[in-house]
Amino acid sequence: MATRYPIPGAETRVETTVVNSRFICSVGEARTVEDAVAFIRRIKAEYGDASSHAYAYHVGYGASVTDGCNDGGEPGGTAGRPMLAVLQGSGLGDVVTVVSRWFGGTKLGTGGLVRAFSGALKAALAVLPRSERVERKTFLVEVPYPLYERLKLLVTAHHGALAGEEFGASVLLTLVFAVDDIAAFGAALRELSAGSIDMLQV
Repeated sequence: MATRYPIPGAETRVETTVVNSRFICSVGEARTVEDAVAFIRRIKAEYGDASSHAYAYHVGYGASVTDGCNDGGEPGGTAGRPMLAVLQGSGLGDVVTVVSRWFGGTKLGTGGLVRAFSGALKAALAVLPRSERVERKTFLVEVPYPLYERLKLLVTAHHGALAGEEFGASVLLTLVFAVDDIAAFGAALRELSAGSIDMLQV
Protein backbone atom coordinates (compact mmCIF):
# COMPACT_ATOMS: atom_id res chain seq x y z
CA MET A 1 0.00 0.00 0.00
CA ALA A 2 1.39 3.40 -0.99
CA THR A 3 2.04 5.77 1.93
CA ARG A 4 1.03 8.84 -0.10
CA TYR A 5 -0.94 9.22 -3.31
CA PRO A 6 -3.07 11.76 -5.21
CA ILE A 7 -6.83 11.95 -4.54
CA PRO A 8 -9.63 14.30 -5.65
CA GLY A 9 -9.29 17.61 -3.81
CA ALA A 10 -12.93 18.63 -4.22
CA GLU A 11 -16.13 17.32 -5.78
CA THR A 12 -16.24 18.46 -9.39
CA ARG A 13 -18.94 18.50 -12.07
CA VAL A 14 -18.59 19.18 -15.77
CA GLU A 15 -21.31 19.22 -18.44
CA THR A 16 -20.71 18.11 -22.03
CA THR A 17 -23.01 17.70 -25.03
CA VAL A 18 -22.70 15.07 -27.78
CA VAL A 19 -25.24 15.08 -30.66
CA ASN A 20 -28.02 16.61 -28.51
CA SER A 21 -27.39 14.20 -25.61
CA ARG A 22 -26.43 16.01 -22.42
CA PHE A 23 -23.86 14.52 -20.04
CA ILE A 24 -22.99 15.67 -16.52
CA CYS A 25 -19.93 14.03 -15.01
CA SER A 26 -19.58 14.17 -11.21
CA VAL A 27 -16.25 13.18 -9.62
CA GLY A 28 -15.51 12.90 -5.90
CA GLU A 29 -13.43 11.22 -3.23
CA ALA A 30 -14.29 7.76 -1.87
CA ARG A 31 -12.12 6.23 0.85
CA THR A 32 -14.22 3.05 0.91
CA VAL A 33 -16.60 1.19 -1.39
CA GLU A 34 -19.39 2.30 0.98
CA ASP A 35 -18.38 5.93 0.35
CA ALA A 36 -18.52 5.27 -3.41
CA VAL A 37 -21.99 3.68 -3.20
CA ALA A 38 -23.28 6.62 -1.13
CA PHE A 39 -21.89 9.11 -3.67
CA ILE A 40 -23.51 7.20 -6.58
CA ARG A 41 -26.89 7.09 -4.80
CA ARG A 42 -26.74 10.81 -4.03
CA ILE A 43 -26.01 11.77 -7.66
CA LYS A 44 -28.76 9.44 -8.96
CA ALA A 45 -31.25 11.05 -6.57
CA GLU A 46 -30.15 14.56 -7.50
CA TYR A 47 -30.48 13.90 -11.23
CA GLY A 48 -33.57 11.70 -11.04
CA ASP A 49 -34.80 12.81 -14.49
CA ALA A 50 -31.67 11.60 -16.34
CA SER A 51 -31.98 8.77 -18.89
CA SER A 52 -29.09 6.83 -17.36
CA HIS A 53 -26.38 6.98 -14.69
CA ALA A 54 -23.16 5.11 -15.48
CA TYR A 55 -20.55 4.93 -12.75
CA ALA A 56 -17.07 3.74 -11.89
CA TYR A 57 -14.91 3.80 -8.78
CA HIS A 58 -11.25 3.15 -8.02
CA VAL A 59 -10.85 2.84 -4.24
CA GLY A 60 -7.34 2.52 -2.80
CA TYR A 61 -4.10 2.90 -4.72
CA GLY A 62 -1.34 0.83 -6.30
CA ALA A 63 -1.57 -2.89 -5.53
CA SER A 64 -4.38 -2.44 -3.00
CA VAL A 65 -7.38 -1.32 -5.06
CA THR A 66 -11.08 -2.18 -5.29
CA ASP A 67 -12.61 -1.33 -8.68
CA GLY A 68 -16.24 -1.29 -9.71
CA CYS A 69 -18.31 -0.04 -12.64
CA ASN A 70 -21.79 -0.21 -14.13
CA ASP A 71 -23.25 0.89 -17.47
CA GLY A 72 -26.36 2.23 -15.74
CA GLY A 73 -28.78 1.13 -18.45
CA GLU A 74 -26.57 1.89 -21.45
CA PRO A 75 -25.57 -1.00 -23.78
CA GLY A 76 -23.08 -3.40 -22.10
CA GLY A 77 -19.49 -2.19 -22.07
CA THR A 78 -20.21 1.26 -23.52
CA ALA A 79 -20.08 3.39 -20.36
CA GLY A 80 -18.93 1.94 -17.02
CA ARG A 81 -15.92 -0.01 -18.27
CA PRO A 82 -14.52 2.82 -20.45
CA MET A 83 -14.94 5.18 -17.49
CA LEU A 84 -13.11 2.75 -15.19
CA ALA A 85 -10.26 2.55 -17.71
CA VAL A 86 -9.96 6.37 -17.59
CA LEU A 87 -9.88 6.31 -13.77
CA GLN A 88 -7.24 3.57 -13.76
CA GLY A 89 -5.06 5.66 -16.05
CA SER A 90 -5.60 8.93 -14.16
CA GLY A 91 -3.03 8.32 -11.42
CA LEU A 92 -5.69 9.02 -8.77
CA GLY A 93 -6.72 6.86 -5.84
CA ASP A 94 -9.91 6.90 -3.76
CA VAL A 95 -12.00 8.28 -6.63
CA VAL A 96 -15.62 7.76 -7.74
CA THR A 97 -17.45 9.12 -10.76
CA VAL A 98 -21.00 9.15 -12.12
CA VAL A 99 -21.89 10.26 -15.64
CA SER A 100 -25.58 11.17 -15.89
CA ARG A 101 -27.00 11.25 -19.44
CA TRP A 102 -30.11 12.90 -20.83
CA PHE A 103 -30.89 11.23 -24.17
CA GLY A 104 -31.16 13.77 -26.99
CA GLY A 105 -33.12 11.67 -29.49
CA THR A 106 -30.19 10.52 -31.63
CA LYS A 107 -28.55 7.16 -30.97
CA LEU A 108 -24.78 7.49 -30.70
CA GLY A 109 -23.90 3.86 -31.47
CA THR A 110 -21.51 1.72 -29.46
CA GLY A 111 -18.34 3.60 -30.37
CA GLY A 112 -20.04 6.94 -29.94
CA LEU A 113 -21.22 6.02 -26.44
CA VAL A 114 -17.76 4.85 -25.39
CA ARG A 115 -16.26 8.15 -26.62
CA ALA A 116 -19.03 10.24 -25.02
CA PHE A 117 -18.86 8.66 -21.57
CA SER A 118 -15.06 8.46 -21.38
CA GLY A 119 -14.84 11.97 -22.86
CA ALA A 120 -17.20 13.37 -20.22
CA LEU A 121 -15.00 11.91 -17.48
CA LYS A 122 -11.77 13.15 -19.10
CA ALA A 123 -13.25 16.67 -19.26
CA ALA A 124 -14.03 16.55 -15.53
CA LEU A 125 -10.61 15.14 -14.60
CA ALA A 126 -8.94 17.93 -16.60
CA VAL A 127 -10.31 20.53 -14.15
CA LEU A 128 -10.43 18.38 -10.99
CA PRO A 129 -8.38 19.84 -8.12
CA ARG A 130 -6.02 17.26 -6.65
CA SER A 131 -5.00 16.66 -3.07
CA GLU A 132 -2.77 14.03 -1.44
CA ARG A 133 -3.61 11.22 0.94
CA VAL A 134 -0.80 10.63 3.41
CA GLU A 135 -0.88 7.53 5.60
CA ARG A 136 -0.24 8.44 9.23
CA LYS A 137 0.41 6.46 12.41
CA THR A 138 0.01 7.38 16.08
CA PHE A 139 2.57 6.68 18.80
CA LEU A 140 2.87 7.09 22.56
CA VAL A 141 6.23 8.33 23.83
CA GLU A 142 7.09 8.68 27.53
CA VAL A 143 9.72 11.35 28.05
CA PRO A 144 11.48 12.60 31.21
CA TYR A 145 11.05 16.33 31.94
CA PRO A 146 14.70 17.27 31.13
CA LEU A 147 14.19 16.05 27.51
CA TYR A 148 10.60 17.31 27.10
CA GLU A 149 11.29 20.61 25.28
CA ARG A 150 14.01 19.10 23.09
CA LEU A 151 11.73 16.23 22.13
CA LYS A 152 8.98 18.67 21.08
CA LEU A 153 11.48 20.43 18.80
CA LEU A 154 12.43 17.04 17.36
CA VAL A 155 8.76 16.26 16.61
CA THR A 156 8.37 19.56 14.72
CA ALA A 157 11.62 19.04 12.81
CA HIS A 158 10.31 15.68 11.54
CA HIS A 159 6.88 17.06 10.51
CA GLY A 160 5.08 15.30 13.36
CA ALA A 161 1.99 16.49 15.24
CA LEU A 162 1.55 16.59 19.00
CA ALA A 163 -1.94 15.16 19.61
CA GLY A 164 -1.87 14.98 23.40
CA GLU A 165 0.18 15.42 26.59
CA GLU A 166 -0.23 13.87 30.04
CA PHE A 167 1.92 15.19 32.86
CA GLY A 168 2.85 12.85 35.70
CA ALA A 169 6.17 11.51 36.96
CA SER A 170 7.18 11.96 33.31
CA VAL A 171 5.37 13.34 30.26
CA LEU A 172 3.33 10.97 28.07
CA LEU A 173 3.08 12.39 24.56
CA THR A 174 0.70 11.25 21.82
CA LEU A 175 2.45 11.84 18.48
CA VAL A 176 1.22 11.49 14.90
CA PHE A 177 3.62 11.04 11.97
CA ALA A 178 3.35 10.45 8.25
CA VAL A 179 4.59 6.90 7.61
CA ASP A 180 7.49 8.23 5.52
CA ASP A 181 8.80 10.29 8.47
CA ILE A 182 8.69 7.62 11.21
CA ALA A 183 12.09 6.00 10.62
CA ALA A 184 13.99 9.30 10.67
CA PHE A 185 12.21 10.47 13.83
CA GLY A 186 12.86 7.12 15.53
CA ALA A 187 16.58 7.40 14.77
CA ALA A 188 16.70 10.97 16.10
CA LEU A 189 14.79 9.93 19.23
CA ARG A 190 17.25 7.13 19.95
CA GLU A 191 20.14 9.57 19.54
CA LEU A 192 18.51 12.17 21.83
CA SER A 193 17.74 9.66 24.59
CA ALA A 194 20.77 7.37 24.16
CA GLY A 195 18.29 4.62 23.30
CA SER A 196 16.28 4.96 26.53
CA ILE A 197 12.96 6.16 25.01
CA ASP A 198 10.73 3.86 22.98
CA MET A 199 7.89 4.64 20.58
CA LEU A 200 4.76 2.60 21.22
CA GLN A 201 2.41 2.43 18.24
CA VAL A 202 -1.26 2.90 19.10
